[in-house]
Amino acid sequence: VQLQASGGGLVQAGGSLRLSCVASRRTFWRDNMGWFRRAPGKEREFVAAIIWTGGPTYYADSVKGRFTISRDNAENTVYLQMNSLKPEDTAVYYCAAASGGWAKEYDYDYWGQGTLVTVSS
Repeated sequence: VQLQASGGGLVQAGGSLRLSCVASRRTFWRDNMGWFRRAPGKEREFVAAIIWTGGPTYYADSVKGRFTISRDNAENTVYLQMNSLKPEDTAVYYCAAASGGWAKEYDYDYWGQGTLVTVSS
């Protein structure tokens, strides 16, 4: 099983980026999908999750109202649209797949390699 994340880059504060994560897993459509991030010097933290049905969605308080998670099961892809980016959003972003829960790192069975997002002030 592979999860390939892409879309990271350098953006100015207030800008937008869209991350994508393509899954090779055949049962992707049954997986809950999540995005996590690890900022420099910090532990990895939950960002957003979407249930296998396509909804509901869940967000960390720090990104609520700015980030939107979505999925296209026909394309085995999950997205993270990030708007109004702030310097504190700078991190390596990871996508992950869970066959059960969605809220904790230990819920996730498969992880992508991460994509770096840098937000300049």
